[in-house]
Amino acid sequence: MSTTRPGADRAEATAAGPAPGPAAVRPQSGPGRPGGPEYPASAAPAGPHTGLHKEPPAEPTANPPAEAPPARDRYLDLLRFLALVRVVVYHLLGWGWLSLVFPSMGVMFALAGSLMARSLKRPAAGVVRGRLRRLLPPLWAFSALALAMLFTSGWDPGEEEGAWGWAKVLNYLVPLGAPPYPWESGSEGGWLETSWADQAVGPLWYLRAYLWFVLASPLLLWAFRRFPWPTLLAPLALTALLATPLVEIPGETGNAVGDFAVYGGCWLLGFAHHEGLLRAVPRYLAVSLASLVMAFGLWWASGHLGPDGWDLNDIPLAQAAWSFGFVVILLQYAPSWRELPGRLARWDRLVTLANNRAVTVYLWHNLLIMGTIVLLDQAYGLPFMDERLSTALDRTYTLWMLTLIWPLLALAILGTGWIEDLAARRRPRLWPDRPERRAGRGAGRRGGGGGRGAGRRGGRRRGPGGRGLTAPGPGR
Repeated sequence: MSTTRPGADRAEATAAGPAPGPAAVRPQSGPGRPGGPEYPASAAPAGPHTGLHKEPPAEPTANPPAEAPPARDRYLDLLRFLALVRVVVYHLLGWGWLSLVFPSMGVMFALAGSLMARSLKRPAAGVVRGRLRRLLPPLWAFSALALAMLFTSGWDPGEEEGAWGWAKVLNYLVPLGAPPYPWESGSEGGWLETSWADQAVGPLWYLRAYLWFVLASPLLLWAFRRFPWPTLLAPLALTALLATPLVEIPGETGNAVGDFAVYGGCWLLGFAHHEGLLRAVPRYLAVSLASLVMAFGLWWASGHLGPDGWDLNDIPLAQAAWSFGFVVILLQYAPSWRELPGRLARWDRLVTLANNRAVTVYLWHNLLIMGTIVLLDQAYGLPFMDERLSTALDRTYTLWMLTLIWPLLALAILGTGWIEDLAARRRPRLWPDRPERRAGRGAGRRGGGGGRGAGRRGGRRRGPGGRGLTAPGPGR
């Protein structure tokens, strides 16, 4: 993620007033000021025969304060916050048109790509290790619960593929591929719908795609710096090729390559944002071309509508084109905010919390959405629930789900979010809604994140009074 670095400090005059002579009328100089002396006017040598007493040079400070780390770009933090909220709402309500209103996955991959490009100023091997260290421990906490639930329900990974099926379970530890799970788990009438694994584990495709991008980033950045425009547009071309009958890659490998192509353009736009390539393009030209790309995406989608209509998650080429153009516009108009301005400032602590716990929110939100259904179904059995109240609960069921998901996410943050701090080698905090500060330094450290939807196929979940509700499809 690109940051706004504070400007270099400029020295101030220490004398009571400027001494007469040539130095007194010259402008002060410092980093970024051409012309004039390389010292403050008050420290300049006095002109000849001034007759003024010169101040002795100031004693150097024994322990100068450490320079503050680069400030976070709050505009990019705000985008990540909006993307996470959109992911949660999409998976809860299943509104496919939300993929048009705000393509969350493209935005989050672009932000991650910008941050990765900034980090690759350091040796690539250390950067990749650092990204893995931040990603994997939160995943392991989620995987421990998910696997315990799967094995308790009787799942046998080797039932169909033998030893290879058990080997795929390692993707719960390092997601080079999508973690396996049964399409149905448990039994009818249980606490969770039988498709719970598809809905809870399916979204881990995002971590696989993120890991692929992280591993490929040193090579991608090398290619981008030498051939910027061909590299930037290559993922769109690959997505278009995969949309034709000429190239068909079956199975999970095809899904992985497809995700890499669809969101590769957005990841590389993060590179372009950090490297200044987008700033070199006139805004009117960039926005015009981006609008044309988005218009192509809409045109393609209109002829390839899936079972959920205008849900771009079912239409890879439309998703790639729309997300690419959308991200270009967002980054073209990107201000550099050290703090949220105006009325947005009231959301500052929530934005900070979401950015510091982005991985936790993404990992747990779908499982917790199903938890809201479990809680609400128990409400029908309360002693005071008569027919009138049951009918009222039926009518407001989705609203109650939307209300309950946020306190459940808060509990997940309190219960497991601190693992993100340990993974990043930060001091663990239960509720990190303020920047962490260290002695002698400015505001604190970076947070991390990502989310798509409930697996490759939609399932059924229990609704009001035990009725089935169709879960969102392969949402992103």
